[in-house]
Amino acid sequence: MAKYTGPQCRLCRAESTKLFLKGERCHTSKCPIAKKRPAPGKEAKDRKGRVSDYGNQLREKQKLKRMYGMLEKQFKLFFDRAEKKAGKSGDNLIIMLESRLDNVVYRMRFASSRQQARQLVNHGHILVNGKRVNIPSFIVKEGDVIAVREKSKKMIAIKESLKELSKSGAYAWLSVDPDAMTGKFVETPKRSEITDLGDVHEHLIVELYSR
Repeated sequence: MAKYTGPQCRLCRAESTKLFLKGERCHTSKCPIAKKRPAPGKEAKDRKGRVSDYGNQLREKQKLKRMYGMLEKQFKLFFDRAEKKAGKSGDNLIIMLESRLDNVVYRMRFASSRQQARQLVNHGHILVNGKRVNIPSFIVKEGDVIAVREKSKKMIAIKESLKELSKSGAYAWLSVDPDAMTGKFVETPKRSEITDLGDVHEHLIVELYSR
């Protein structure tokens, strides 16, 4: 499967906003967005003009897709599933993205970024209800227990990531035991509780796919 392997910060510059692809490191002054660096490409400033409605919708989709590290086909599948659920499609989409195993591992601070969390899952370091799951897109349900595999608890990367838990605390819909390296998906989050996605306007994504 094709995937983006270039500089992460280039994607943030393309969207002109922080996508937090490097986790907490994006909060530092070294971030190119903080330095107000222009979009990638030659004479990017000269290319800027009035953006069409379609252009705005496309940018919102690209922004959210890149934030969660997904490819187009998989992102569209998630949207189709979100659209079939009761409630607002945009809210359903973000709640489903937040319920992905790789994202939950990142939110529990077992990884410093979603990309690192995806690698932990892919390499079999994560257990769900005592069973190894190596599918990053696996949807975690209320009551599921997420744990670092016993043999993986010595990993320095995980120990370093967990230090952030003492600074920022756990999210309201999660409970985490940093010493045991386990956590519980207490409840499915509400859209109003997911406040750290920046200026994402999911209704524009709904409009884009409804064309």
